[in-house]
Amino acid sequence: MKILVDENIPTITVEELRRRGNEVLDIRGTSSQGMPDAQLWADKGFADHRDDAHHGILIIRLRQPNENRIHTRIISALDQYPEESWPGMLVVMRDNVQSVSRR
Repeated sequence: MKILVDENIPTITVEELRRRGNEVLDIRGTSSQGMPDAQLWADKGFADHRDDAHHGILIIRLRQPNENRIHTRIISALDQYPEESWPGMLVVMRDNVQSVSRR
């Protein structure tokens, strides 16, 4: 799977995603680092196409995020949903609950 991550995603998660065979583009160290999400989404084309067909979006929203909690929620989402189910799916992982919507 091809995955775009912003600088808020722990490097341990990026390493784990790559170890699992995913192609991960980490914006850390690029000109996109530090860009507000809305601007990043527009820059990467999400804003224009989020209601169109897409390959899947995972959003992590935690009250007190830390490296371990972010990592755990991301891996949990990827373990729950097989790669073929991601196209058109939006998953929001919160502290104890998650929501899923499909295009």
